[in-house]
Amino acid sequence: YYGFLGNRHRAQKLAHCRDLLGMPAPEASNSCSAKDYRDRYEDLTGHSLRQCPACHQGRMIVIETFDGVTGPPPYWDTS
Repeated sequence: YYGFLGNRHRAQKLAHCRDLLGMPAPEASNSCSAKDYRDRYEDLTGHSLRQCPACHQGRMIVIETFDGVTGPPPYWDTS
């Protein structure tokens, strides 16, 4: 982006645009950050991520987490 959406002075330029248009300043809402992603998902879809998808009765808990791939796959030089 460039112009009033450029990164360096975006907040000041958007505030100036709101002043020129006669719009009120947006209200800061921190209610989304207080909720966990599982709670927001349940509010939007009606399905709980905390409930077992197989039996719909048990509670899902984290047993183990994986770090993922540690590097690129090995390169085999076939020449």
